[in-house]
Amino acid sequence: MAGKYIPRSKSRATLFLFLLAFSLLFILFSLSPLRSPSLSPTNVRVPDAETSFLVSLDRFLTATPSSLSDDTAHDGQEDLVAKLDDAVYRSEMDRLYTDPYYPLSLPLRVYVYDMPPKFTYDLLWLFKRTYRETSNLTSNGSPVHRLIEQHSIDYWLWADLIAPQSKRLLNSVIRVQRQEEADLFYVPFFTTISFFLMEKQQCKALYREALKWITDQPAWKRSGGRDHIIPVHHPWSFKSVRKDVKKAIWLLPDMDSTGNWYKPGQVFLEKDLILPYVPNLDLCDAKCLAETNPKRNMLLFFRGRLKRNAGGKIRSKLVDELRGADGVSIEEGTAGEGGKEAAQIGMRKSLFCLSPAGDTPSSARLFDAIVSGCIPVIISDELELPFEGILDYRKIALFISSNDALKPGWLLNYLKGIRPARIKEMQQNLAKYSRHFLYSSPAQPLGPEDLVWKMCASEQA
Repeated sequence: MAGKYIPRSKSRATLFLFLLAFSLLFILFSLSPLRSPSLSPTNVRVPDAETSFLVSLDRFLTATPSSLSDDTAHDGQEDLVAKLDDAVYRSEMDRLYTDPYYPLSLPLRVYVYDMPPKFTYDLLWLFKRTYRETSNLTSNGSPVHRLIEQHSIDYWLWADLIAPQSKRLLNSVIRVQRQEEADLFYVPFFTTISFFLMEKQQCKALYREALKWITDQPAWKRSGGRDHIIPVHHPWSFKSVRKDVKKAIWLLPDMDSTGNWYKPGQVFLEKDLILPYVPNLDLCDAKCLAETNPKRNMLLFFRGRLKRNAGGKIRSKLVDELRGADGVSIEEGTAGEGGKEAAQIGMRKSLFCLSPAGDTPSSARLFDAIVSGCIPVIISDELELPFEGILDYRKIALFISSNDALKPGWLLNYLKGIRPARIKEMQQNLAKYSRHFLYSSPAQPLGPEDLVWKMCASEQA
């Protein structure tokens, strides 16, 4: 039988209570009917939203202020923890007696650390300067800069948080300027860029410097890091010092049930958040879908590395099972410029897109399929997905157990047996859901940046 996908009921219940409270407050303050944001394909994002990482980064760096603030903690400030504790107490007492909805925090209040440029802007400039070095590849042949783009959630979140409030669209989170007012603290260190674009020892030294900088902060010392958010979206990033920040909230690509990337006790759903990869492919919008859906004459498509390690070993077995079958396209390839074009063409002419585990249980391919209007066929026995509790992935994807997928002829017979009406419904849902996986500048309501903070707020409630 097909694999089962069971949403986390605890997250749903908590989130339901949070959203119910938010809805009641909105009604009280606006005195107008509560209207849910449209999920129609024509309302995916406003026209001026930029989803290209390169274009957005170029604009961001061009607008960088000449003088930057710095939150570095200096020696001789041991009493700052006690002072911060007193300030937090006064702030909480003030809210207790003046805010009838306390401790419910709407919107979420985040303090963004002003870190020295070597942890932030300098790394973004390093990426920009070296982007055209196409010879810079990983051990398996993937272009390094493309890989960084897939994991650039740290850039998109930070760029939105520090943007002038007048240019922001999200109302789920605000940046506060005083630490005692913060619900959470955001650490804007670009762990993935530094890992891939710096020499190994240079990177480790920078990691140690960043660790000291973070753990020297009075707010960190006060909480032990439990209210600090650290983006470690690539499974190799920040690896050498993770044990020292394991109490913080990590932003991850998945929970890695294989145990290959995170040690026991480092990551768990009660504290960490899973964020979607940044799609490699362009959005197939309403016009594109209207043109491509009637012409999807390929049953199943896959393009990527055919042999992977650990949990990704199932890929080679699936390839052996599916290669050469009618209506199936299996291609070896990476995420380079030519690979992007080939993947985009293949996904836009296929009904279903195979999404087996890679080195980790998930991969960027899942989100490429979603924005391409290709129904993902997820082959992974243990997989946590982004924003569970908010999004119902059963509306847009098929979940198949590894055992079923490897039975001779089973997978193709299953896909061929799906009714056209169900396929059409899932395609329509993909058009609606794609907005939840498109990082953009400015960040859009119900986009991934927005859902991150809604998930954080539900955990804080």
